[in-house]
Amino acid sequence: MKKVFIIAEAGVNHNGSIELAKKLIDVACEAGVDAVKFQTFKASNLVSKNAQKAQYQKNNMSDEDDSQFTMLKKLELDLETHKELISYCNSKNIIFLSTPFDHDSIELLSDLGLQIFKIPSGEITNLPYLRHIGKLNKHVILSTGMADMGEIEDALDVLVNAGTKKENITVLHANTMYPTPMEDVNLRAMVTIGNTFDVAYGYSDHTLGIEVDIAAVAMGASVIEKHFTLDKNMEGPDHKASLEPFELKGMVSAIRNIELALGSSVKKPSKSETPNIDIARKSIVAKCNIKKGEIFSIKNLAIKRPGNGINPMRWDEVIGMIAAKDYSEDELI
Repeated sequence: MKKVFIIAEAGVNHNGSIELAKKLIDVACEAGVDAVKFQTFKASNLVSKNAQKAQYQKNNMSDEDDSQFTMLKKLELDLETHKELISYCNSKNIIFLSTPFDHDSIELLSDLGLQIFKIPSGEITNLPYLRHIGKLNKHVILSTGMADMGEIEDALDVLVNAGTKKENITVLHANTMYPTPMEDVNLRAMVTIGNTFDVAYGYSDHTLGIEVDIAAVAMGASVIEKHFTLDKNMEGPDHKASLEPFELKGMVSAIRNIELALGSSVKKPSKSETPNIDIARKSIVAKCNIKKGEIFSIKNLAIKRPGNGINPMRWDEVIGMIAAKDYSEDELI
């Protein structure tokens, strides 16, 4: 069975500090995830000067400046920082990923050799952006928050027509609210996406807990993405809707356990339970002392443990047969 690919989303929770970014990488490594993901953008390419913060961002930040541009400008990672973080990830044997939010950022990440490109939910209707990534013919992970099925279909068509193989695309069900209310998760839509478009699927989670991620794995998710932070009380737009280190570790452990528990789909006695077959099951036994030549009947036969004798499913076959020897009470027939 293919292992679930777990992405720890550091996003902008580094707060513009390379030292914090490295600490986040350390936490991701310790938790046992497959990849740690940041965000690559130039604020001037991403938002206009008068774009307002989302309400959840206003709620999570104490400053009075409501400008997205001002907020994002502080969170940019330059080329040298990218190189240093990639090198640090390589030394820790963890995959470095980053979501590009503009064309310059796509080129930067491509030049740095990234083999997996994560498309955020906000770019699913950005035709030139999708075409740019599609032309790279890399592995693509497409988030679908705020999207309907028609928009997902259009985005997939653009990526494939631009040159990306469909088998190299994984579509993530997502909800773009931080945090996502449980009643808005709609996890069954994840499976609908996979079945409708015959594509690998997964889940990008913005709920506060880890139970939805575990459920998604049980429902066939091949990729799980989850925001994490060093401390939910830190200043910044995404910290409060992120997992703290011990929670991230718990999520990874639970997912790996669920992977094991899902098994092969073949129903048969497992290795661990096989020794209990004789103990827990029953056999046909003598209900009382039986003499050689007597006829077996419901009066002199019973069904009791252990299960290493004649299977009780052969009851009708045994009734009416003649005892070939003497039996004492409780002796296996």
